[in-house]
Amino acid sequence: MSREPLDAPMPIASLPTKREPPMTVAETRRSPVAILVTASIILAISLGVRHAFGLFLQPVSMNAGWGREVFAFAIALQNLVWGAAQPFAGMAADRIGAGKMIVAGTVLYVAGLLVMAQPHGQLSFVLGAGVLVGLGLSGTTYPLVLGAVSRAARPERRSVALGIAMAGAAFGQFLMLPGALIGIDLFGWSGALIALSVVTATMIPLSLPLFERPADPARTIEETTAGAAIRMALAHRGFQLLALGFFVCGFQVVFIATHLPAFLTDRGLPFDTGSTVLALIGLFNIAGAYLAGLWGGRYRKPMLLAWLYLARAVIIAAFAFLPVSAWSAYAFGAVMGLFWLSTAPLTNGTISDLFGVRNMSMLGGVVFFAHQLGAFLGGWIGGVLYDRLGSYDGAWLLAIGLSLVAALLNVPIKLDAPAAEPAKVPT
Repeated sequence: MSREPLDAPMPIASLPTKREPPMTVAETRRSPVAILVTASIILAISLGVRHAFGLFLQPVSMNAGWGREVFAFAIALQNLVWGAAQPFAGMAADRIGAGKMIVAGTVLYVAGLLVMAQPHGQLSFVLGAGVLVGLGLSGTTYPLVLGAVSRAARPERRSVALGIAMAGAAFGQFLMLPGALIGIDLFGWSGALIALSVVTATMIPLSLPLFERPADPARTIEETTAGAAIRMALAHRGFQLLALGFFVCGFQVVFIATHLPAFLTDRGLPFDTGSTVLALIGLFNIAGAYLAGLWGGRYRKPMLLAWLYLARAVIIAAFAFLPVSAWSAYAFGAVMGLFWLSTAPLTNGTISDLFGVRNMSMLGGVVFFAHQLGAFLGGWIGGVLYDRLGSYDGAWLLAIGLSLVAALLNVPIKLDAPAAEPAKVPT
């Protein structure tokens, strides 16, 4: 496939340095297959637990006597903290290896879930769900984990490897939702959160294959390179458009994941309908994420993203403003699932096409921060609009309009010639 002309300054990899800059972390000690398998499981657990939070909105709010805005704000803050911390977590992972960051993130994630399970007032719940879990997610989710997968994969197989990893994350979402619902039925919402904290702790032993050996200190990149890399990326028009589009993705997925169960019960459907729909999103997302990675290796990733956002607009409009039934909700979950996390391999793949993999976790974290700004607004505004207007209609309309904007933003993104692959330090 022919490359398109440059639309911005030279790639980051061509920045002058005092010595030839190798990758700051070397290859992991495990095979690429082991890395891909464990990365997929870690993403399945981390994103699967987070995906189940929407099931706790009503029981937590009713038990504590809070309005929905408190829970919605905690989840919104979680996404904001996650996004703000992600570039720094990614920068650290690019330099000391993903494994160490996953361990640190898991400890924070578990602590946050335990605080959520036994909150002492609104502030305590917001600190646990918003700050601790948000920091934990920054060390255990796809900007960081996909960076390790990208470093291990051959360039020609990188896109499909990213798709497989995200398919694993989707499978976790599919499994975790019914598991969380069963936990709520058996142990109550507090006991279910404690059980999820135990599952989350298993990411620590799973991180072992992702421990990467630091490069020779004598050959590391200058400290200023990270800042220069971010400055060059932020000046790149394609990078700017990609980040703005990912902002819309964050708004949509967090609004839907947080508020869909409550939206369906408001329409008179049983509570477990919402969990089934979210599980269907996770199930069909397996195929969607894999196909996005596969097609991303064959076609222009930004154009695929444009079609994806356009499809989301049509799907959301058809669901939200036509008569809602259990079957229409199930159909929405199945179709929306095909376009759910499929943005991640395409977005991260575009970053690697533009700038290579040397700073991918960090630059992926920068774009992900835009995603999480959207997620903050999606989670919070959904609750605010409901409490003020008594319905989610305004939030659905906003999600549709933003999707159309995101489709237009991705069309003009041009892919530069790939940045040179950095040398790897032998293990």
